[in-house]
Amino acid sequence: MNAIAEKVLTPPATLAVIGSGQLGRMFVQAAQRMGYRAGVLSTTEDAPAAQVANWTVIGPPDQLSALRMVSERAEAITVEFENVSAPALRWLAKRRTVRPGWSTVWTSQNRLREKAFLTRFGIPHAPWRPVRTVEELESAGRALGLPLILKTASSGYDGKGQVLVHEAGDLPTAWVGLGNVPCVAEGWVEFAAEVSVVVARGADGQSVAYPVGLNQHERHILDTTVMPAPVGPIVTQDARTTALAVAQALGTVGVLCVEFFLRRDGTLLVNEIAPRPHNSGHLTIEAAVTSQFEQQVRALCGLPLGREELTCPAAMANLLGDVWLAAGGEPRWEAALRGDPGVKVHLYGKRKPAPGRKMGHLTVVDPDPGAALARVRAAREALIR
Repeated sequence: MNAIAEKVLTPPATLAVIGSGQLGRMFVQAAQRMGYRAGVLSTTEDAPAAQVANWTVIGPPDQLSALRMVSERAEAITVEFENVSAPALRWLAKRRTVRPGWSTVWTSQNRLREKAFLTRFGIPHAPWRPVRTVEELESAGRALGLPLILKTASSGYDGKGQVLVHEAGDLPTAWVGLGNVPCVAEGWVEFAAEVSVVVARGADGQSVAYPVGLNQHERHILDTTVMPAPVGPIVTQDARTTALAVAQALGTVGVLCVEFFLRRDGTLLVNEIAPRPHNSGHLTIEAAVTSQFEQQVRALCGLPLGREELTCPAAMANLLGDVWLAAGGEPRWEAALRGDPGVKVHLYGKRKPAPGRKMGHLTVVDPDPGAALARVRAAREALIR
């Protein structure tokens, strides 16, 4: 490990995050609460993280001049999304502390590399085949059977860049529809639930795993999370152990989320890896001793990690732009908060709601996880009545 990576940063050091969406916003807020100054590399001046940052550099995440400006102003740099240039992170790491490292991001930002990583380390995952040619496409159909899911190797999220294929004759059309770009073909998995585990790993190699979150999706976008998930002690231990193993194998320093399919027989298959804080971990702001964003700050600065256990079960519900559209304008905040004074509102500062766009989230803590989920759903429903 080089001297840069070993340096421990204490407040009021200056940190930076590449990317300026809601994850960057919550990282900046966590850093500022701890006494750090925090800046962002953003493509626009009014992005969610830029609104609350101490300073902003405007430019794309792989522009050398913008990266140089960030490295001149910040002592340590992190990311809020995985689709950032790995060579840019390598360049930055020669000058400043960068966590997670470029190799973690490089592996996680491409499904072909991610699947190869899981295979190499024997981590259970769905059957898959690479698709880079017509011959590989046909071979994948024969090997995996149908239905299968065709996913672009890069730039896919929230259901974008993927197609469910039921008939062999539809495979060529599906690939053309995805632009004939490199893809991963995944065998269909019958699952009972989708769960996730957020892991934090420090510069000293110590790591912690949060309780398992049970996730519900609508139109491939996360809708709600309840934590701890009612999946029993064996599945809980398996999920947390596997997530810690993924972080260890990647050698990541920072926060990482592992998403799983939980099959009816109780076995788990890794679906995706996100080398950053995750939507399903937002409820840790209210519910955990240390939030996922504070863990990101601690790991970036070389500080010991905080305790990860929940102080109380909790549930989170996403607020998409659809809520504004259903309400016919501004949601009815007063009605929702009056109906349940325990509801916590997080808005991301996005000006224009649109279908499927994440505008914010609600969190409720409750000794009964099921009650927390019911309450947060009721509060969201009250916004549009």
